[in-house]
Amino acid sequence: MKNRPAALAFILVTLLIDVMGLGLIIPVFPNLLKQLSGSEVAGAQMLGIFTAIYAVMQFIFAPILGALSDRYGRRPVLLLSLLGVGLDYLFMYFAPNLGWLLLGRIIAGITGASITVANAYVADVTAPEDRARNFGLLGATFGVGFILGPALGGLLGNIDLRLPFAFAAGLSLLNAAYGYFVLPESVTDELRGRKLGREVFNPLAPLRDLGRYPLVRNLAGSFVLIGLAQQVIFSTWVLFTERTLGWSPAQNGIALAVVGVLSAITQAGLVGPAMRVLGERGAIFTGLLLGTVQYVLLGAARSGPVLYGSIVFGSLAGISGPAIQGLISRTVDDREQGRIQGALTSLNSLVGIFGPLAATWVFAYFNGGSSLDVPGAAFYMAALFSLAGAVLAGVVLRRMPKSMRTGVNEAEQSP
Repeated sequence: MKNRPAALAFILVTLLIDVMGLGLIIPVFPNLLKQLSGSEVAGAQMLGIFTAIYAVMQFIFAPILGALSDRYGRRPVLLLSLLGVGLDYLFMYFAPNLGWLLLGRIIAGITGASITVANAYVADVTAPEDRARNFGLLGATFGVGFILGPALGGLLGNIDLRLPFAFAAGLSLLNAAYGYFVLPESVTDELRGRKLGREVFNPLAPLRDLGRYPLVRNLAGSFVLIGLAQQVIFSTWVLFTERTLGWSPAQNGIALAVVGVLSAITQAGLVGPAMRVLGERGAIFTGLLLGTVQYVLLGAARSGPVLYGSIVFGSLAGISGPAIQGLISRTVDDREQGRIQGALTSLNSLVGIFGPLAATWVFAYFNGGSSLDVPGAAFYMAALFSLAGAVLAGVVLRRMPKSMRTGVNEAEQSP
């Protein structure tokens, strides 16, 4: 398998535009919900419901899109998803009430599951030994998109609350048109997967497929634990910094921008060297341990410098995710890349449903909900998740065949 830089570049641009589209609406979506629901309390409740429904749709449809891309090719599925995302942003721009806006978020969850196809595409066009580095580039793209998107969305939202939706629609539709003319198919006729059966429409079926690859199944456990720990940051960061450090929204915005910048630097520039120096096993284990340190520092932070120190550790911990994805992609049959990537995306969607609920409950309980006052309790819980992921990865990787550790397939070593 040969690297195809042009195709990879398009996928990176596609993801950047997709993530920017998501980021564009982050600053205005809560206010739009308040406006349509009629009160701040009702708007906050609606935000939780809309977030959960979006994650549920991704859980259901990510493996379906992945399986469709295995059967019919990545190109048509990816282009249809991009077209659907663009039209959906227009739909939400004109949505007159909460019911129509909810329908828009349902459609967004379905079409937004295209990340599954993008991950499979990267596995298709990248040599096995380079996949971890290129998955790192995907992570860096996410970081850049979440830096640019919210900033631009905030500016547009000051002009008109719905303007970011129109801008996001334009980006997505332009990207779909661009891809129609330049995106090549990455799945050859010989690698097309099996015909689709009823099991494709069962969201739990791909999770069963993980069991056919013991290494994938066990490493997916570490992947989920990483996600659970990260959800704590997404859900309680602002609550913690406002209560403990007295930070303003501007201070939080600066800190989160630093998180995005350092994450992008790590994913784009450090994953490759980490693979060469530490190997995949070492990068996974080191990243998870650095993540554990990050969460402990966050929980103990009572000043800005300590919190920024935790950000540095957290960005370096980002080497573990691409390493896990790269190792998993090399373990899976080429005809099932989309299906397995869909299963992993489904796992992340489940994390996105239950992770925030657990994080906010723990934060509320230990910050006024009981006699115990432990402001950083949720971050300490995240540290336990990360440490458990490191222990699980250590056990799994110790049993891994030597050929898989070096990134060389056993078949390639045989005469």
